[in-house]
Amino acid sequence: MPHPVNTARRRALVCAMLAIWVPAHANAWRELRWDELSPKGWDPSGATKGLPPNLDRLDDTDPQAKAALDKMRKFLDEAPVLQSFNGQQVRLPGYLVPIKAGKAGVSEFLLVPYFGACVHSPPPPANQIIYCKSDKPLGGLRVMEAVWVSGRLDAARTESPMGVSGYRMAVAKAERQ
Repeated sequence: MPHPVNTARRRALVCAMLAIWVPAHANAWRELRWDELSPKGWDPSGATKGLPPNLDRLDDTDPQAKAALDKMRKFLDEAPVLQSFNGQQVRLPGYLVPIKAGKAGVSEFLLVPYFGACVHSPPPPANQIIYCKSDKPLGGLRVMEAVWVSGRLDAARTESPMGVSGYRMAVAKAERQ
């Protein structure tokens, strides 16, 4: 029969080891905030530099207005990204904008930081859009649903009908908020 002190010590050691091991594995995803995806010092308001001062008074069909909007869109579509996120396992909240969906669910989508982005308003800067792809369709998710998405993140531009993303994610898990 083992000595009771050794058994108690063994249990204490196992509990201590589990206390260290479990938290590290329980949440393998690095939780991100959207502002972390933009390089420090990058200012999205730079999209308005050099635009005509009377832009708000121009008609939408005016060539000056079109040129100004094209310049702004180019600036935002080329927003810088951070290569340091390449290969990281991350978790991020956002809103789902489907790109490819079928009866089984959504397999490709954009993850955006605020409701209505890319659907009801112009797309955010590319560094605030993540193109997400899942090997298996994700059932039960709807347009502009608030979700948490986890997976491998990489800095990679992707053009879609809904906007240009600066990041790409191989989705491991998506769940409603």
